[in-house]
Amino acid sequence: MSALVLMSLWGVASAETLELAPQKVTDWKAVYGRVEARDRIPARARLGGTLVELTVQEGDTVAAGQPLARIVDEKLNFQLASLQSQEAALKAQLANAETDLKRGEDLRQQGVTTQQRLDALRTQVDVLRGQLAALVAQADVVLQQQAEGSVLAPVGGRVLDVPVARGAVLMPGEAVATLGGGGTFLRLAVPERHAQGLQEGDPIFIDGALAGSAQDGAEGRIVKVYPLIEGGRVVADVDVPGLSDRFVDARVLVRLPSGQHDALVVPASAIVTRNGLDFVGVETPQGVMLRAVVPGQHMPDGVEILTGLQAGDKVLVQAPEAGAAHE
Repeated sequence: MSALVLMSLWGVASAETLELAPQKVTDWKAVYGRVEARDRIPARARLGGTLVELTVQEGDTVAAGQPLARIVDEKLNFQLASLQSQEAALKAQLANAETDLKRGEDLRQQGVTTQQRLDALRTQVDVLRGQLAALVAQADVVLQQQAEGSVLAPVGGRVLDVPVARGAVLMPGEAVATLGGGGTFLRLAVPERHAQGLQEGDPIFIDGALAGSAQDGAEGRIVKVYPLIEGGRVVADVDVPGLSDRFVDARVLVRLPSGQHDALVVPASAIVTRNGLDFVGVETPQGVMLRAVVPGQHMPDGVEILTGLQAGDKVLVQAPEAGAAHE
């Protein structure tokens, strides 16, 4: 090695080094997860009739109990009008019967009429009062049916689907809108050969931007692994803090653990790139040498080195500056 090279390496001879030793590294498998709402509940019509008002559309955020639409059944108006007419007639008959009863009580006190006639008048008043109460109850039923024409949000959340339009004729139980509430989670469906490697609490890493969010990548954890395998795939739910509900059923690329292997890991600061090649400074008896390497996956504690280094090598934690010799 020339004197010029030795002078350039004098400054790195005392730099901090790391002796490489194999360590367990988690193998990650890239799969697609699907953003799903925890609660997906349809807002259904309780009354059959014509949809005359629709106040929401896809993507709107609603609160629990908020009116979403209004359905009108014209027959109910006619039924209510008929009951109100009957109620007015019964009230007139009741007023007349009560007058007759009051007159009969006066005559009975004078001994002009009989007790049997007085009892008949009282019975007639009781019958009319019962009939009037029944009509009022029937009117309340019709009024309640009209009130059920208002379709309310069963949960608070985002409107995912509105399959109807204003003016449509709906049957009782038909869905007016589908709501997603209770937050969101990722659902994974991976090949069953990876079923044994999925454990509740395992970390899951999301690659790229989350659906509906500008956040670049995130970490979640498996919260549930379903025991039923369908179509050769095992299903698992992943909790991701801050996962947006803007796009439900969106596909997101995630990485999940599928095993472990021995690997050599160096700090990211130990790698220097020159002319499109990656190098790591290695301390040798002749001095510090730049050794060409092929880096692998990046991890929180460093970068895996696929080729170029071996166990026992002493690498510089901080990559040397230009001037070191190449090996």
